[in-house]
Amino acid sequence: MEQEAPYGEVFLIDKPFEWTSFDVVKKVRNALQIKKVGHAGTLDPLATGLLIVCSGKKTKSIDTFMGQEKEYTGTYVLGKTTESFDLEREIVDVADPFHLTLEEIENAASQLTGDIMQIPPAHSAIKIGGKRVYESARKGIEVKIDPRPVQVSVFEITRMELPEIDFRIVCSKGTYIRSLARDLGEILGVGAYMSALVRTRIGEFKLEDAEGLLPLIERIKSRANENL
Repeated sequence: MEQEAPYGEVFLIDKPFEWTSFDVVKKVRNALQIKKVGHAGTLDPLATGLLIVCSGKKTKSIDTFMGQEKEYTGTYVLGKTTESFDLEREIVDVADPFHLTLEEIENAASQLTGDIMQIPPAHSAIKIGGKRVYESARKGIEVKIDPRPVQVSVFEITRMELPEIDFRIVCSKGTYIRSLARDLGEILGVGAYMSALVRTRIGEFKLEDAEGLLPLIERIKSRANENL
């Protein structure tokens, strides 16, 4: 009798707004009724877009997926900022941005293109001393975060309607798009925060090929019922 191959599957999911990446993994894990499920690269709760979830033997591919190039689109708001550089924290005024030209903004973006050193946000999931830095940030504890090398191969301004600008960014693993908002705002002298973010690509995997989470869960459950 031929032995059945070990189970393994890769799911391309369009992560819902306000869901954590772990929420998605947990939902898929419960539907599959197996423990071995993980995601290949965190998306913040306020971001949407492509999340790769691996199950069974395919979890061995997670590191490979995580190391691939990422593409994002989204919106920055100039003239204001937040402690987290997105909508998670309170918005504060910095400076009037309405004097800025597209050329000035594109020049600032060009300074953040290529091989750069970037400081991750204090409100991020990276670990320092075994603890997630956002846990300390939410308690008002300041943690020193060292700059890290990242690569931004494309930083394109696709719409300018001040105080908002839309962007398309192609970057390496470990790049924080929120930190680019902070750095862009600092270069321009007016502050900035990210109001929307969509991950559109991971390597060769594209958002247009992804499935909504709830339809995927229904498909998994339906498949399980057929095999009863």
